[in-house]
Amino acid sequence: MNEIQQSSIPVVAIVGRPNVGKSTLVNRIIGRRDAIVEEKPGVTRDRRELTARWGGRDFRLVDTGGWLPPGDSGLTAETSELAAKVSRQAELAMNSADVIVLVVDVTTGVTDEDSRVAVVLRRSNKPVIIAANKVDDVRREPDRWDFARLGLGDPLPVSALHGRDSGDLLDAIVAALPPEQDGAEDDSDDGIFSVAIAGRPNVGKSTLFNRLVGEERSVVHDFPGTTRDAIDTVVETESGPIRFVDTAGMRRKSKVDEPTEYYSLVRALEAIDRADACLLMVDASEGITHQDQRLAERIDAAGCAIVIVLNKWDLLDTEARASLKHQVNRMLGFLGYAPVLPVSALTGRRVHQLLPALREAEDAYHARIPTAKLNQVLREAQAGHPPPLSRGKRPRILYATQGAAEPPTITLFANGEFPQTYLRYLERKIRESFDLGPAPLKLRVRRRTH
Repeated sequence: MNEIQQSSIPVVAIVGRPNVGKSTLVNRIIGRRDAIVEEKPGVTRDRRELTARWGGRDFRLVDTGGWLPPGDSGLTAETSELAAKVSRQAELAMNSADVIVLVVDVTTGVTDEDSRVAVVLRRSNKPVIIAANKVDDVRREPDRWDFARLGLGDPLPVSALHGRDSGDLLDAIVAALPPEQDGAEDDSDDGIFSVAIAGRPNVGKSTLFNRLVGEERSVVHDFPGTTRDAIDTVVETESGPIRFVDTAGMRRKSKVDEPTEYYSLVRALEAIDRADACLLMVDASEGITHQDQRLAERIDAAGCAIVIVLNKWDLLDTEARASLKHQVNRMLGFLGYAPVLPVSALTGRRVHQLLPALREAEDAYHARIPTAKLNQVLREAQAGHPPPLSRGKRPRILYATQGAAEPPTITLFANGEFPQTYLRYLERKIRESFDLGPAPLKLRVRRRTH
């Protein structure tokens, strides 16, 4: 599987050391708070792509994590390892960019990290623009010339926070873009089947994401909370493209006490709401937790198809595996339609089974049920097991039709009310008759009084 090449829209990478205002600048350019911003270094860790437009040109803006040089004495061993992975993401963004914007901080002047980044950028042979950030007033403007010694051209003053001179920066970016190709079409990925990878922190979501995508796109580390934003990549498979979205680990809101983590939670929930399907990842070595259960309920309510992924299956013995299957049936029984796949994201064992399950989910998610056959199934279901009496009368379904797809939604026109147990019986009959697989099925009852 290879990432789809999106060559018709140029790419602009925003790079620089930590805490110089890269994400604030990204938000300023796109005109909304999409990148997570907080007044401490290291908040942005993965590459995040956003679409921007200026002067009649569209381009992809890539927000990256801060460049942290290896061997920094102020970093612990764990933090140093993570810093190296974050820096690698910034390097990948530079390699794929058509234009690079190096963001620097005029309030601190040129640092060793700025100089090291500049060495790499001078070798790239790509257009580089220095954005001298935090020039909040005219008194700061002369400070930008300190960065001219980086050898990357004249620095442009800008205040990402206040928007000062951001238009001049955008003019420079557009001027540096490659010529627009005649007949180039917008390569919008609208309509591509979108799959969110969701789960509690540290269950292996980013590891699975990277294995499915086929490259190290998200930062993977062995302590929780590494992924702060929703990262998406379109992957070309033998049966067509799929968009995978890696989300931050979700905890109970009462446990979310940092602004950064709160916005990560919001991004993850938004990604699930937009997705067509969701891989719900569970740490098999820990079993099904109440948080897994609540997250499953939230995904089910979003109306997307679900595949339950039991990660780290290889760490369990026979007895533990049997116990986990019992937990799935007991605590996630309301997702009885969802397939359950035991895998090991780290070794890749059984990961190949996910794509066929997702394609089955895609077909079911877009399914259209013929009205005549639907009503025949419901007549047979009612004849085989009549609904219970309600207020002394036996209600019945007069007519049914599929009112919507994505997911399949059936409207039942009836002359009375049905208990939830009977509606679940009808749902099971419809699901069995039309092979809806892992897609949710929504039943809506409209009561007619005559």
